[in-house]
Amino acid sequence: MQSVTRGTAFAFQDFVETAETLTISTERDLGVYVDFADLAQSPWTTRNEIYNRIAALLDEFIETNLLAQHASWTNFGTSSIGGGGTATDPITISANNIDDIARAMKRIIRKANGHKQMRQYGTFAVVRPEDFEYLEAFAQANGFMTADEFLKNGMAEQVKYLGVNWYWNESEQTANHLFAGVRKMQRLGVLSSVYGVMHDIKLPAGSTNNNLSGMGYYSRIGIGHLTPNTVAGILLDINVASV
Repeated sequence: MQSVTRGTAFAFQDFVETAETLTISTERDLGVYVDFADLAQSPWTTRNEIYNRIAALLDEFIETNLLAQHASWTNFGTSSIGGGGTATDPITISANNIDDIARAMKRIIRKANGHKQMRQYGTFAVVRPEDFEYLEAFAQANGFMTADEFLKNGMAEQVKYLGVNWYWNESEQTANHLFAGVRKMQRLGVLSSVYGVMHDIKLPAGSTNNNLSGMGYYSRIGIGHLTPNTVAGILLDINVASV
């Protein structure tokens, strides 16, 4: 941007693209073999049931791998909520400071010039079940009509409260790290040509060049991650103490 002098020519500015690459480099697969006799005798060992379980495990890996990208995000620790220490010092979350975390998140996003993205997409936090319990306790103890509603019905599994969309996750979280910030900023790439594709293999090959008398059920995924440099400041790695 430049100043304007009336009656004089203006100068064009060069447009420069910054290339950031999302590479699909992490792959996992899962194949299950079932004997023909087991398929015939068990009402639970069905093709649909097996693929449902394969899909659940592959999707859990995607979520675990995404939440493990915390080194790419901005540190958020005790100093972020005015508790002294540094941004890498872990917070001991409780019903007394869960609201401080929500407010501090938005302050940090605003200071990183992320207010426009925050207004457009909203904020989120992925927490542990214990943290979600503290959020529910805070909600039930504060306010009038909202507190009564949470006392009557409890808190939904996913809820917007304190201006933040809260989600909980148990087994896929990286220890001592929570993910928060502006929604739709982290990039996840999924190789669509293999994701969700089911391969039925009749009489699959065994380990001794013989065929097995049954069915093989197989699927795979390929994924990659990117935290664009321009939004790294509005994606937060909340450092937390163990529970």
